This record gives sequence, structure tokens and C-alpha cells, in this order.
Amino acid sequence: MKQKLNQASSDFSPSNAYWAETHEVRNQPPALENYNSYLQDSALREAIKTHGGEWAEADLRRFGAATGSAELIELGFQANENKPVLYTHNRHGERIDEVRFHPAYHQLMSLSLREGLHSSHWGDMPAAHLVRSAKYYLMAQVEAGHGCPVTMTSAAIPALKNQPELYASWAPRILAADYDPRNIADQAKTAVTIGMAMTEKQGGSDVRQNSTRAYPAEGRSAGGAFELVGHKYFVSAPMCDAFLVLAQTSSGLSCFLVPRWRPDGSKNPIQIQRLKNKMGNVSNASSETELRGALGWMVGEEGRGVAAIIEMVAMTRFDCMIGSSAGLRQAVAQATHHCSMRHAFGKLLSEQPLMQNVLADLILESEAALALTMRIARALDNSASSEAERLLVRMGTAVGKYWICKRTPAHAYEAMECIGGSGVMEDGIMARLFRESPINAIWEGSGNVQCLDMIRAMHKNKGSLEVFMDEVSGARGADKHLDGLIDELGKDFVDSAQLEYGARGVVEKMALAIQASTLLTAGKPLVAEAFCASRLAPSNRGRLYGTLPAGIDCQALIERATPRLD
Repeated sequence: MKQKLNQASSDFSPSNAYWAETHEVRNQPPALENYNSYLQDSALREAIKTHGGEWAEADLRRFGAATGSAELIELGFQANENKPVLYTHNRHGERIDEVRFHPAYHQLMSLSLREGLHSSHWGDMPAAHLVRSAKYYLMAQVEAGHGCPVTMTSAAIPALKNQPELYASWAPRILAADYDPRNIADQAKTAVTIGMAMTEKQGGSDVRQNSTRAYPAEGRSAGGAFELVGHKYFVSAPMCDAFLVLAQTSSGLSCFLVPRWRPDGSKNPIQIQRLKNKMGNVSNASSETELRGALGWMVGEEGRGVAAIIEMVAMTRFDCMIGSSAGLRQAVAQATHHCSMRHAFGKLLSEQPLMQNVLADLILESEAALALTMRIARALDNSASSEAERLLVRMGTAVGKYWICKRTPAHAYEAMECIGGSGVMEDGIMARLFRESPINAIWEGSGNVQCLDMIRAMHKNKGSLEVFMDEVSGARGADKHLDGLIDELGKDFVDSAQLEYGARGVVEKMALAIQASTLLTAGKPLVAEAFCASRLAPSNRGRLYGTLPAGIDCQALIERATPRLD
């Protein structure tokens, strides 16, 4: 008996490693990293070629390798795991209003600004908006929060052009391909970032209810100095060097450029009350701020603040389209990568018919969003020389911002479900994508605001509706479902009395029509025909993902969209 016990114990001795090896890790896909996120994105590469951005191919390949690297992806995780912290005073009791960020955030900001994501599209290169949009799209897949100050800095340029002397002083530093996060006066910097402060508690999107007042310090001429008193309920990126601010004068709502430091080097009394405790976009600080006599300079005409800042808002809304499109692509990349390597019930998940239905549906959503976004980028490139393209930007941005951003939350959830329990874990990217997914739909004007803005654009910009209908009709005859949808839209605009009440339904049709026409005219039948078959018929609208009709080549769509590790 004793010999048997000794023999049994020897069979389980540490030398046999049984004590440590409780299980074998298998059937677990590796992390999606160290791949080229540009080269592995067929839809993006095709859009660049279609719209004239081939000259930037080598640069985009280089940047795709960077944005797919494990090192940069890790910075995105670090920036979100370490929230910004507000220090209102220093240890000597002096007011400093300083927000401190994790070093990873600064590294992401530095890279984005060095790459010109805030400025390269304001140069004279061909297809500059298109190429910049592609790079922003790649970077937003790494980390979305730091994109807020990048976007606002970019969008300040057209607004400041309303005041030439301010533009001459600030534009060279705004456009500089550098990043200086120091909490010092802007006069000591060669590169600056710009934010904006519009929203107040009592008004939200209705900025005409703003109560912040501006009092003249040097008279009332345009560009003159004022002192601002009031509160702002949402000020994102409060460490920017200056802000475009809306405030009331005796002539009405006006726009001002308000720096964090005065020309004499003293601190401008812009006092941060607290940081917002957001569910998403956590790497980026958003704050509640008091203006206690903050010095600022008028931008544009007094009493026409909305007109002065509207171009800035239009550009930030376009970046919301890019950001949500990026979220859609990253969700697709994660889901298809996982399903192409995970076995269940005897075969890969990506080979299971029902999973193929879901994945292909997610891919169609992503590719259509990118197609529309890049079409508007091309229109931005052509808007200075073409009135039709300018009007398309006006209508298409409202439509695209509404639809693409609205579609993102359900898409993020469905991609998360493809991955399963691991998709819910905070140590993966899907939980962050899900928390980010509603942000762009709410930021820069929520869904109803975008629908009303489309109606406003249609009425105030003569010919804009005709330009939009011409754009979608360019593909008439290519697909019966699109032809029917165009006919529906024509009837919707006849009954103007019901247009506002039913605006969401109309804008949905507009979005689907321009996405379909863009895909069809790009000459990619695999995606275009599947998109039209699955989304344009009335019976297919508003459905859940994974309910594609028969006859779609799901396997080809999946193979096209699945990133491969280098």
C-alpha cells in the first residue's frame, strides 16, 4: 500500500509540471496590432484613388504602419485609463486652472499635430481635405478623445478669417506642425491650439439664450477688445491656448477670440469650475468654466456671432462624420479579426452562415459611411471653385453627421457581441468603442439639430436641394431600389408642411440615397449592390444587423474587410 501511494505521488510531482499547467490557452485570437491599418483597409485605399489622393499613397502607407503599431495602440489605452486631473490652484494658493494629462495623451497630440491633422488641409496641395480626412480616420481608430482639440484647432481657421488682423496674428501658430502643451502665455509659443465655448446651462444648442455678456474695453469696432462675464457649461479641451466664445453685446450674440493669457503675460480670468465626468471620450477633458472679465477680441460683425462661428461648427461636424466612420471601421476590424481566428461548432466563426450575415452587414455599414465621408471631403476640396460642391458640403454634412453618428452605437454593440464575453472586457478596445459611440451624435448638434439644419440649409441656400438631388440622381438607372428611393424623396419635399415633423425619416432617406449613389458611381458592385439590396427597399429600413437578404456574397465582403497581421 505504501509503495502504491509513493508511486501515485510521483506521477504528480512538480517535475512533470502538472501542478502549474491547469489548462492550455488555445482558440484565442491574438491582439489586432502590428499591422498596417491603411494597407489592410480596401475601402479607404479605393476612396483615395477614386477622389484623387494617389499622390499621398506613400505617406498614407507610412502612417498606416504607425497607427497599426502596438506602441501607438497602447498609448490609446493609457490615455483612457488615466483621466485628466484639474488643479485650480498651485501650492502657493495662486489660481492656475491647469488640467494635467497622462504623458500618453501628449504623445498622441504631438503625433497628430506633427502629421498636420489640424492644418494640412488648409494648404494648397490637391485633394488636401481628402488626404487629411484619411489620416484623421486612421488616427481616430487608435484614440478618439484627443481628436477634439485637433478638430477645434483645425476648424478655427475659417472662423478667424472673418477678422483679418486676428488671423494674421494667430494663423501661423495655429497652422504650425508642432505641439506645445505648456501652461504659459501664448506669446511665448510658436504653436497653439484653439477651442470653442458656446454651450450654456439654460440654452444648450439654442445659443441665442446665452447669457454671457461682453463689455467693450476699447470701443465697439469689429476686432475691438471686450471683457466677458458669464458661464459656459461645456468647454472641451480647456488647456487650449485660446477659445472662440459666443457672448451677448447690446447688438446681440457676438463671437470673440478669448486667450487663456493676457498680452501682458497675466492670467486671463477664465476659471475652470470642474471637469465633466463623462461616460466616453474620457482622455479629453471637458469642463464647466466661468468667465470673470476675461479679455477677448471680437471676430466678425457685432451681433452676428453665429454667422462668424458657423464655418467652425460645420468643420467640427464633418470631423464627427470622420470620427464615427473610424469607430465603425475599428469595430469591423476587431470583429472580423476575431471571427477569422476563432473556432466554434467545428468551423471558424467567419465561416458560419449566420455570423457571415452579421459580419457582412456590419461591413456594409462601415463602407457606406466611409464612402459618404470621403465624398464630402472631395466636395470640400472643390468648394472654393464650384458652387455646386459648396452647396453639397452644406447639405451633405448635416445629412452625414446625423446618419453616420446615429448608426454607430448599435453597430458597436453588434460588433461587441460577435466577439462575445471578451468584447465586454475593459482590457480590450470594444468597451471603449461602445462608450465612444454616442458621443459624436450628441456633440456639435444632436440629431434633431442636424435635421433642422438640413431644412434651414435647403431654404437659405438657393439651389442646395437641387444640387443634392442631382448628386444622388447621378446613379439613377444603376439600381431599381435607388430609383425608387429617389422618387420617394421627390414626393417628400413636395409636402413642406410636414417636412419638419417627419425630418428624421427624410434625412434617413437622403443619407441612404447619397451613400448608395456614391458606392454605385465608384464602380464597386460587390459593396454597392449589396448595400442597395439590403437597405433601400422600405421593408429593409430600420432593421437589426444580421438580416441581410439572400443572394449577397457575404464571404467576399468578409475577406475584403478582414485585416491581416503583418
